[in-house]
Amino acid sequence: MIRASKIILLIVLAITLSGLSQLSSSQSTRPRPEVKLSFDHFYDHSELTSALKELQKAYPDLMKLESIGKSYQGRDIWAVIINNPATGPAERKPGFYIDGNIHGNEIQGAEVALYAIYYLLKNSGRLEFVDRLLRDRAFYIVPTMNPDSRDYFLHLATDSNSPRSGLVPYDDDRDGLLDEDGPDDLDGDGSITYMRKRDPKGNYKTSPDNPLVMVPCRPGEKGEFIILGSEGLDNDGDGQVNEDGPGGYDLNRNFGYNWQPNYVQRGAGSYPFCWPETRAVRDFLLAHPNIMGAQSFHNYGGMILRGPGAKNLGETLPQDRQVYDYIGKQGEKILPGYRYIVIYKDMYTVYGGTIDFTYYLLGIFTFSNELDFDQYAGTQPAAQRRGAEEEDEDVRSRMFRAGASLEEIVYHQLVLMGEQLVEWKPYKHPLYGDIEIGGVKKMGRRVPALFQLAETCHRNAAFCLYHADQLPRLKVENVSLKKLENGQYQVEVRIANDRVTPSISSQAVQRKLHRPDMLRLEGNTRLVSAGILTDRFRELSEPLQVRKNYVQVDNGIPGFGYVDFRLLVEGSGQVNLIYDSLKGGYLEQKISLK
Repeated sequence: MIRASKIILLIVLAITLSGLSQLSSSQSTRPRPEVKLSFDHFYDHSELTSALKELQKAYPDLMKLESIGKSYQGRDIWAVIINNPATGPAERKPGFYIDGNIHGNEIQGAEVALYAIYYLLKNSGRLEFVDRLLRDRAFYIVPTMNPDSRDYFLHLATDSNSPRSGLVPYDDDRDGLLDEDGPDDLDGDGSITYMRKRDPKGNYKTSPDNPLVMVPCRPGEKGEFIILGSEGLDNDGDGQVNEDGPGGYDLNRNFGYNWQPNYVQRGAGSYPFCWPETRAVRDFLLAHPNIMGAQSFHNYGGMILRGPGAKNLGETLPQDRQVYDYIGKQGEKILPGYRYIVIYKDMYTVYGGTIDFTYYLLGIFTFSNELDFDQYAGTQPAAQRRGAEEEDEDVRSRMFRAGASLEEIVYHQLVLMGEQLVEWKPYKHPLYGDIEIGGVKKMGRRVPALFQLAETCHRNAAFCLYHADQLPRLKVENVSLKKLENGQYQVEVRIANDRVTPSISSQAVQRKLHRPDMLRLEGNTRLVSAGILTDRFRELSEPLQVRKNYVQVDNGIPGFGYVDFRLLVEGSGQVNLIYDSLKGGYLEQKISLK
């Protein structure tokens, strides 16, 4: 009877365990909640927050959402960490970082970052390429660094160039007042366009090709109009219009490497990291030292930029420049019309920018893409207007005063069908009298038309994922074991890297920016001596200092290369050989000493 009871108990237990197993299996294969995001739409902060929370709910095993700080106005600065924990913790994998929208008006960078998150999650388990990335890499993404100005740009009346800064009140005109005289939406259409006034001695006239276009008069030519600048009033009664709008500084001049004060470069702030948004991003980067590649998104002009940002930094070290060139030139193929160029040489000088902070202080290979150009408007990418900085500034200044070029107006009339265009209309101005208001609206410049947005997002996300795939991919090769006398063994092992990025940048090696790679043994063993084989045919090696069962590998593993190690160990049984690289990954190999 007792035996029968035991048998019945075992059967019940087996059935119960089988049921639990099936339940667990069904839970692991249960369809995820469907998240539908559209990329013919710009997300304000509330919508972005909702989208990120929905993605986290649908992919809790792969995505973590956290607030890394608050903006000046109290909005969360969201960061996303994407990692497949089944293949190891994020901190043991090479990390790739993305941020966007550091400048409030350069909004599409946030959509590109959101698209990269969405693409990785949506295609996990579907695309082998994505599964490989999620197996070998960790992703750290801050979609918008500047949520205050992003919402200002999307919801309030602005032009395409503002607000660029954060929204901490700032005294642009140095009159002791803060943000007291910004642009005014005089015609109430939600955008700040331009003002012109008829004047027979003016220096502008309408184009014979299109009456909406303003062109400068030639010397001695009779004019029709003077251009008064952006819509606005003299709100503080000082005789100037629009001289002190919201904010007025530049977050991308506030990072703590090669920073220069305001008298050298306007917008730098009082000291590095004085703004809450830059501090939040700094702390996030420092908290994840495994990050080895990075991408910042700006607009406008169709450029793939690398540092240095300023001439005083000198050229990038040759070994690191080879990595940049390899990835940047592939980027030109992924992003037709974009040019891979150097910031200070081919664009303008930037002090205290993110791209120099991440590379020169953290050893991270970083690109900054200037998103979009008006290929549909028939205009060239800014990167192909390779004149001097002063000439480019003069072109930009004349275009601003004149409102828009002929090609741009035709594009707005025939392609966008007037959606982002205000035809000149009369207005009674309290200072200037009878004037006319018109020009291109804020969403008609610098940001892509909605029919272009999805392509902008996909191609630039593809460039990010290509760069992430080119981070170090280390593997253990050619392990050999030779038994010697007195319980000692000679172990030879090759650590190889089949990607272009080394496990430590030359910048990090030269300036000792972070800890070197380490090769160590764990188990019933002692590491007696170690060296790097420099010529295995002639048995030549370079000795390494042994430090309590590990050695430091100061130069790491090169891109598209390998390092051969020769170890003298004593011990017995199973030994765990570990290669531990802060930015290159974490490898383990079991070796049996017998």
